[in-house]
Amino acid sequence: MFKALLLEKDEAGFRAGIRELDEVALPAGDVLVEVAHSTLNYKDGLAITNRSPVVRQWPMVAGIDGAGRVLESSHPQWKAGDAFVLNGWGVGETHWGCLAGKARLKGDWLVPLPAAFTTRQAMAIGTAGYTAMLCVMALERHGLKPGEGEVLVTGATGGVGSVATTLLARLGHRVVAATGKAAEADYLKALGAAAVIDRAELAAAGKPLQKERWAAVVDAVGSHTLANALAQTRYGGVVAACGLAQGAELPATVMPFILRGVTLAGIDSVYAPQPLRREAWQRLARDLDAKQLEAIAVEVPLAQAAERAAELMAGRLRGRVVVAIG
Repeated sequence: MFKALLLEKDEAGFRAGIRELDEVALPAGDVLVEVAHSTLNYKDGLAITNRSPVVRQWPMVAGIDGAGRVLESSHPQWKAGDAFVLNGWGVGETHWGCLAGKARLKGDWLVPLPAAFTTRQAMAIGTAGYTAMLCVMALERHGLKPGEGEVLVTGATGGVGSVATTLLARLGHRVVAATGKAAEADYLKALGAAAVIDRAELAAAGKPLQKERWAAVVDAVGSHTLANALAQTRYGGVVAACGLAQGAELPATVMPFILRGVTLAGIDSVYAPQPLRREAWQRLARDLDAKQLEAIAVEVPLAQAAERAAELMAGRLRGRVVVAIG
């Protein structure tokens, strides 16, 4: 038996709570794992609070991320005792997730846990931090180099934004962090932000083309914020879009693309191919200051995960929430 955060939805309505489950109830997979730590991402918050139809089948064990060790494996690349990290692949949506003591997964989904990180540190990074790294890699593929100008990070106190801010700053970029939490300016500057702006400067409808400012952008917000970021990106710049905290719509025009040659790079972390995942985690191990994770993350027990998910969706949390399973 093991404990899990189980999401249920039936005639009686929606319920999210800690349940004792038997290993025989786990779905099919070629790797059985023991989860040491999981985390709360925005998508987890949507699922656990039933704010959005993230979950595709019921009941569902929540948790799109996990880190721990392999217990049993019939997969050729994995053996008992191997340390792993998991992000995405529909886990916590269509396949039971990792806010649980055990999970049965597909070996093709797992990435070796870098030796530089503990399971707690890996989940302080989680999908949010891994997505931030994918964004940085996309900016670099487009040619962005340190010293080329200001890089905007929106939703900067969130998980993606916090990790993106510290990554970009450590790589030598001048980071401007946008946030609606003025009290968190010192936190963002401690992560490496050179300047902090109010998200209100970007959140309302703006002109199709605005004064050129950003060499590049990491956007986790969407909607008018993304549209304004595009309108303010310099000639030949690139914007990596990975979230929709403000909304899924994009009320923009083609002007930044056809008059300034701006590139909008979409970032998907859920089904990113294995080579890209492994590269991202290797880059995180190399480029992320693990000490910064202590400032970014707070750890809570599994019993508090649902409560913290509600706080996450209410915008009352900053950084990352690590969930200790044991």
